[in-house]
Amino acid sequence: MRASAVPTPEATLQTQVIDLAHLQGWLAHHTRPAMNLRGEYSTPIQGDPGFPDLVLVRAGHLIIRELKAEGRRPSAEQRLWLEALEDIKYFEAGIWRPSDWPYIERILRR
Repeated sequence: MRASAVPTPEATLQTQVIDLAHLQGWLAHHTRPAMNLRGEYSTPIQGDPGFPDLVLVRAGHLIIRELKAEGRRPSAEQRLWLEALEDIKYFEAGIWRPSDWPYIERILRR
């Protein structure tokens, strides 16, 4: 990657990546922080913190990436997610309904 004369903030990089992804036909997902009732910004999640910034999908391809400005490092939680994602040996997509509970149990107990 070519070094930039002016440091690029993560938010700018994210916008550039999403714009390019859309131009190339990718679906893109990013969860942004929102202001809560206490007037504080937070990213509402249920589960483990540190999930990477971007999920990109196009015709049989899945890309999950954390974006960082030059010189910034991922948090311990982000590293945990990235290490787990790098080792994926099984992938499944679809819909689960309450009636699928036996199947859900079978998959999650593997």
